[in-house]
Amino acid sequence: MKKIILSILTASLISSGLYAQQLHTSSLYELQTLFHNPAMAGNQTSDLIGISYRKQWAGISGAPRTATAFGSADIQKSLIGLSGYMYSDQTGPTSRNGVQLAFAKHLPVDDEGGRISLGLETRFFQFALDRDKLSSIINDPAIANTTNKTKFDVGFGFAYNNKNFQFGVSVAQLVQSKLDFYSGNLTTNAEARLYRHYYAHSLYRINAGGGTVIVPNFLMVYLPQVKRSEVQIGARLERDLFWVGAGYRANQSYMLNAGININDKFSVGYSFDDYTSPLSTFDGGAGGHELILKYRFNKKKLYIAEP
Repeated sequence: MKKIILSILTASLISSGLYAQQLHTSSLYELQTLFHNPAMAGNQTSDLIGISYRKQWAGISGAPRTATAFGSADIQKSLIGLSGYMYSDQTGPTSRNGVQLAFAKHLPVDDEGGRISLGLETRFFQFALDRDKLSSIINDPAIANTTNKTKFDVGFGFAYNNKNFQFGVSVAQLVQSKLDFYSGNLTTNAEARLYRHYYAHSLYRINAGGGTVIVPNFLMVYLPQVKRSEVQIGARLERDLFWVGAGYRANQSYMLNAGININDKFSVGYSFDDYTSPLSTFDGGAGGHELILKYRFNKKKLYIAEP
């Protein structure tokens, strides 16, 4: 039963022109702003590398899972940031494997480390669809062939950072490349293609005294093709060695997360999602899990807001 449910959801996603959110996101997005905004390249307190793994609807065969490896560096003398990540994202019969590279130019605006950043990104990825994994009850010309498509797209972002505050906006998939799974008489609104994603994100660090910091955070994703916004809010309490937090993704899930700073350079974080929709009726209590590991290199002179 669960396999049929997932197949129907996946097929509906594809045959509707891939209108739903096509780019992976994260329950720990504020630790991985590189995924959403190229202007965040180099905008961390230190250069870093990391890996993350996320599985949604755990316990359901073919449920979405995403693995990433990422890194960011700040070339201070040139006021340039560089970042990139590789990813593998799979949901049932569909998969995306690719790489994103970002370049950011930083413009200092005060003597306390505040700066404005403008970023550009390019994405290369392979989109694969295996029709054999779909239920035999599905028959749609838009998914008639088992095929792979390699595509390219670009994005742009803006960000402002200072010691306690971070804000950014960005747009991904500006080109809106066609996937070309079907060559018949489909209109622009019916054909499968990449669609633009608009992001807005923010966080603020509040010093509560005694070495405790509270970090409320916010993410919004706007999908113009379906005229829908997805909002995620949360807050985290930080100490020197650990942090704990909670969040809510509107009409989708509640989140609990925690992390440990093993030393000044290495940290581990975990998040659990308790879903309220769309599969809460069928999933039998299955949740989502996400794990992130980060390694920081030497601290930079400029101190800007980062969890």
